[in-house]
Amino acid sequence: MVSSHNPRKRRKDDTPPSRDPKASAIQSKPSTTSPRFPLASFLWPAKKSTSQWVILPLVLMAVGLFRWATGFWGYSGFNTPPMHGDFEAQRHWMEITTHLPVSQWYFHDLQYWGLDYPPLTAYHSLLLGRIGSIIDPSWFALSTSRGIQSQLLKVYMRASVLVSEYLVFIPAAIILNRKLGRIRGLNSWESSVALVAILMQPATILIDHAHFQYNTVMLGFTLASISSMLAGRALWGCVFFVAALCYKQMALYYAPAMFAYLVGLCAVQGFNTSRFLAIAVVTIVSFAICFAPLLLGSFYDQYRGISAFTGKENPLPPLLNGLPVRFNEQSWYFPPLLQLAQSVHRIFPFARGLFEDKVANMWCAIHTAHKLTQYPVGQMQRISTVVTLISILPSTMTISLFPRAELLPWAMASTAWGFFLCSFQVHEKSVLLPLLPMTVLLGSDGGLGTEMRAWIGWANMIGVWTLFPLLKRDELRMPYGVLTLLWSYLLGLPPTSLCLYSGRQSSNAGLHLLTKIVHLGFYAVMIAWHIGEAFVPPPEGKPDLWVVLNVLIGFAGFGVCFIWCNWQLIIRSGMMEDYFSDRRRMEAAQKKKRQ
Repeated sequence: MVSSHNPRKRRKDDTPPSRDPKASAIQSKPSTTSPRFPLASFLWPAKKSTSQWVILPLVLMAVGLFRWATGFWGYSGFNTPPMHGDFEAQRHWMEITTHLPVSQWYFHDLQYWGLDYPPLTAYHSLLLGRIGSIIDPSWFALSTSRGIQSQLLKVYMRASVLVSEYLVFIPAAIILNRKLGRIRGLNSWESSVALVAILMQPATILIDHAHFQYNTVMLGFTLASISSMLAGRALWGCVFFVAALCYKQMALYYAPAMFAYLVGLCAVQGFNTSRFLAIAVVTIVSFAICFAPLLLGSFYDQYRGISAFTGKENPLPPLLNGLPVRFNEQSWYFPPLLQLAQSVHRIFPFARGLFEDKVANMWCAIHTAHKLTQYPVGQMQRISTVVTLISILPSTMTISLFPRAELLPWAMASTAWGFFLCSFQVHEKSVLLPLLPMTVLLGSDGGLGTEMRAWIGWANMIGVWTLFPLLKRDELRMPYGVLTLLWSYLLGLPPTSLCLYSGRQSSNAGLHLLTKIVHLGFYAVMIAWHIGEAFVPPPEGKPDLWVVLNVLIGFAGFGVCFIWCNWQLIIRSGMMEDYFSDRRRMEAAQKKKRQ
């Protein structure tokens, strides 16, 4: 009997692309078949024969296990009444969105974790609160559930972070990683190695799965936006980016780069009015759809006789109070207007001051020597705005003049560093934003090569190191140490390996001596800081000495990252091509003249 089985043809994506094998960034030598770093060694057996559809599920299970194991440890606010921490804030938002009318979400008891994120976070909290209430209504009982620390609730909340990440962030990261690889001719095995490095980034795992937040939802929408731009689908890119903005306002760190890219895209070969109008309409409609349930809910609550505004308890938002006109509170348009003004007021908390905690940015570093709290908040707002605009000017101008989608991660990293270092109300967790576009570049051409791996790895190691004071307060030293050292080991980075800076890899890649000095110097200082922080108590009168040193060292390192990202963007854009061509011609002419 003749078998009807036809063997599956090998996918083109599973075969190495037609490029010089010497260009591989993963092999230790062009003439050998040995990997350069441990992560490549782990996946080396799957290099030739194993289908990538087998590798991908294994990768997702492995990174998922690390995420779930991280959740066994404590979380922000555990056993620290009365406010607890971010875990309680997220749970409380599920509580109020589940039990209160829509019109009261942004008004309810603002002194106890009042909702201060955009509407998509509220809708997400509503969905998770409804599902959790089916399992155990006491988890999200109005008022009486405050500070609850049930073990089953912890399992549910940890699972909600994991499921949300696997529904949004993980698919977006996979798609973007493959697109970046195909643009530069990487085969799918090399892309798989890069994918593991991206998904094992320690800072994101520690903040979302240990400290507890849902940052990966916003970051996932951002990656989906970049993927759409790479695929030439600018309108879908706008939809996903609006979703990121409407989930967490921190996505504004990327907004100048995205705006400049879209303007440049419309201005290529003459201004394309139809494309500009299409982008504008899609963006406005996307924002309208995100805010529609909130605004329509206020109409419905007005119809039922429920009002968010209760006079003395909830005064008018400053945005309405500052207007020269007064609105009729009984009019049909007042409820949605009130909701919009209050949500904007809560989303952008300018009244909180320049910074709340010690974070490795410019203002906190200056504050250690010259107290900035002596100046009016409004004045510092204006100064920080001007400085931030100056810091993002080079990257936004570059991406608008050279609007190529493959440059978008570089531009977004540059503007995010500018915002993190210079803007108003920065949190230490915001370092995830500039680190994300840098880390996904591991999947681009040369991303796993010596130079790119050294710089991206160094930035990530400094980033997670600056998070240590926050993680220490949550009793998360152990997962911090395990995940950070594991990632450095997998990528062959200090302190687990010096091969990038002292071995054959360093000499072959041509790492500049200054790069080696800067990187190794910072690694040495970070190790020394950990030893000092663990064994040397701070002097009396300076209890925050080690935290302040962390801020100053981190600020210096992030400043170098900011300069490097901007320089790479300018070089890769081709802006300096004429300069370097003229310089090469002059050097050649001088050499010929000497001969």
